[in-house]
Amino acid sequence: MEPTDTSKSDYFHRVVDCQWACPAHTDVPEYIRLIAQGEFTAAYMVNRESNVFPGILGRVCDRPCEPACRRGRIEEKPVAICRLKRVASDNRDDITALLPKAPREKNGKRIACIGAGPASLTVANDLLPLGYEVTIFEQYAVPGGLMRTNIPAFRLPANVLDEEIGYIVNMGADLRLNSPVKSMRQLLESEEFDAVFVGSGAPKGKELDLPGRHDTDRVHIGIAWLESVAFGHVDRVGERVLIIGVGNTAMDCCRSSLRLGAKDVKVMARKPRQFFKASEWELEDAEHENVAIVVNHAPKSFVTEGGKLLGMMFEKLEYDIDNGDIKATRSLGDVFFPCDDVILAIGQENAFPWIEKGIGIELDKWNVPKVDKITYQSTLPEVFFGGDAAFGPKNIIWSVEHGHQAAISIHKFCHDQAVEERMPRGVSLSSRKMGMHEWAYKNEYNGVERRLVPHVGLIERFKKINIEVELGFTAEEAALEVQRCLNCDVQTVFAAKLCIECDACIDICPVDCLTITQNGTEDELRTHLTAPATNRSQALYVSALLPQTGRVMVKDEDVCVHCGLCAERCPTAAWDMQKSTIHIPHAIDEEVAACPA
Repeated sequence: MEPTDTSKSDYFHRVVDCQWACPAHTDVPEYIRLIAQGEFTAAYMVNRESNVFPGILGRVCDRPCEPACRRGRIEEKPVAICRLKRVASDNRDDITALLPKAPREKNGKRIACIGAGPASLTVANDLLPLGYEVTIFEQYAVPGGLMRTNIPAFRLPANVLDEEIGYIVNMGADLRLNSPVKSMRQLLESEEFDAVFVGSGAPKGKELDLPGRHDTDRVHIGIAWLESVAFGHVDRVGERVLIIGVGNTAMDCCRSSLRLGAKDVKVMARKPRQFFKASEWELEDAEHENVAIVVNHAPKSFVTEGGKLLGMMFEKLEYDIDNGDIKATRSLGDVFFPCDDVILAIGQENAFPWIEKGIGIELDKWNVPKVDKITYQSTLPEVFFGGDAAFGPKNIIWSVEHGHQAAISIHKFCHDQAVEERMPRGVSLSSRKMGMHEWAYKNEYNGVERRLVPHVGLIERFKKINIEVELGFTAEEAALEVQRCLNCDVQTVFAAKLCIECDACIDICPVDCLTITQNGTEDELRTHLTAPATNRSQALYVSALLPQTGRVMVKDEDVCVHCGLCAERCPTAAWDMQKSTIHIPHAIDEEVAACPA
């Protein structure tokens, strides 16, 4: 193998698994270290650079970072990354003076954002400081999009939404509430906008067209029902409720039902648990509140009598599963479940009845716009899409990243630059060495178990629908949890010319990730290591030829815990511990690059 080129930004980025897995690439290890030092305000601002909504996402993020966490490879539970994000938000000082500011002198460009959800707000956040005038059209009386209407207040309090949305709007955005866009053609023709961003979400819940569906008014579409609950239009539900579907929306529906008076709530799943779309922690929270999750039942019909809903008929199924895939399905007969209400939470779809045909915006057969996955530009050059409106339902952190990328494209489009030409990511390294055997980070392994987030008691939480269930970590609890982080951004950097092949680093390595061996193909090296490297999703580090024997130092990045013992033991300083900082360009970076003076 050729020597590994660590100058490419993606090499060390991939090693920081949590940051690599985050769609917005939040610098997780850095903000965790700041929390460990009690620097909550600084930790919040590190978060805000990439994810824009630390307080919101510290409560409701889908946490793609946690399954990727390297801690989960050496013990069962990863670091509580998401809940530490909330710690920074809950314990910070006033950050108003630290927020970006919009210049008094504008650049003459006007941008329209349709929908005041996370994607549009991120676009505004990135463009307002560059002098753009941003108008946000929102159909409801309050901003937030599906963060407001589909995430219950017992998970995401309104004051948290209001505060973090306010940071963006108060930069000078023209937020027009109760102003739905009813015609894209009219918007493009009636007001002189230089570009339009569509961040209207995926607001249409999927139907379940079965016998009896329209014979009663007690069958509800999940996202519409949650919206009605959020705005106070629905304040009660029957005692027996069936939720159809097993995604995160279904979890919000079943837990909301309990707070509106339901006594018996069942989530009906067509397949076994390993096929559920809901996050494991969402399932655990629902089950802790005594929601029953019934697997292997496929809905067949709604049973009614004189317009009154009596229940639903299901087909009970049995599956043959091999290697994670369903190989065969058998019916075990029909089963009746009585209920007073049914809530359908089987998915969401895009809906653009206000985008007319013939104006240049192409939609595919699923009514999804044709959008470039890099630039977020539609087939009408001045119109961009992001969030759920672009590629269908995902989650908030994906919408934020879409907003960042769309803002870059809008900025380049408005300045007659090629939108597909993006600044590359960068990486910088800085040594953590403070002395012969001392590092400017805590490198010892702490075996403390993952902290459990305290919750409001089961009786107390049902008294009102807006009582936040999770209390969050205290500063003292956070002080223990942060010690579980392995500082994956502090890299082992090797200088082959200094190595004397004494094997000291290999002897001291606690996870057997280092080997000095003859070079060969990747397949050969992966089997010739001290411990075979089986995870091909992460690269091997291969050094230049060592001066003594012409062999190479090989490191399996997959299992390294960044403890620094190799660097401490090395008598020639061939190993060093260096912090990698990944630079992710945003719109402001494109502006600085274009105007370096």
